[in-house]
Amino acid sequence: MEIALLQQDIAWENVSENHRRAARLLEGAATAGARLALLPEMFSTGFSMDAGRLAQAPGGESETFLEAQAKALDLWIVASIPQAGTPRPRNMALVVSPGGTAARYAKIHPFSYAGEHKHYEAGNQVVTVSIDGVRVTPLVCYDLRFPEPFRVAAAETDLFVVVANWPELRREHWRTLLRARAIENQAYVAGVNRVGDGDNLHYTGDSAVIAPLGETLIEGNDSEGVFLATVSPEAVARLRSRFPALDDRRPQAYQR
Repeated sequence: MEIALLQQDIAWENVSENHRRAARLLEGAATAGARLALLPEMFSTGFSMDAGRLAQAPGGESETFLEAQAKALDLWIVASIPQAGTPRPRNMALVVSPGGTAARYAKIHPFSYAGEHKHYEAGNQVVTVSIDGVRVTPLVCYDLRFPEPFRVAAAETDLFVVVANWPELRREHWRTLLRARAIENQAYVAGVNRVGDGDNLHYTGDSAVIAPLGETLIEGNDSEGVFLATVSPEAVARLRSRFPALDDRRPQAYQR
């Protein structure tokens, strides 16, 4: 399956402008033959903590935009948005099908260093979606620092998708952790990051697709654009059959 990483320069808290920018990138992905397109975390607003003002109800403007784009372009789309919920909004990753349906994954690990936990409710469940025979598990930004959700989903996942707003200050962590999560789980990992500036932070992209053995298949630069790679569930199955490291886990021993 061909996937497209859409490195977007996000206009701070400007939903209509970000929809316009995303639409251009999504059209480029579809034209290039991608079946799955990935937009950065909070693509419509930037990583804003003004959740009360920006969060939209399910079926709101940004979700409707993604559904319309998926239908029009015959494309699967993964993107996160601030979505209203109880007791607080959630940083919600949507996996939108060409038929217009959306699976939802709420970010399990709000970024407490930036106060995200004070404004967004944490999710509590990993979600996996089958896309044209590829088992895809979406995660959001800070989740990348925690191996647990990856490991929980690994046996049923061919491709982990991480949508992010990961600043330049910690770019080497981003690059290293993407590779680590791929190697240790014997799966593809695709990370899409924004570019540009927002809330006094600079973002350098570095979006990448990492193969199950740790090779970097594609890595973006620091500019807005579309970056393509191909993933194969058969390659995941062959590696796990040849080198069944996941079978050697001993969860009963992982206790103090």
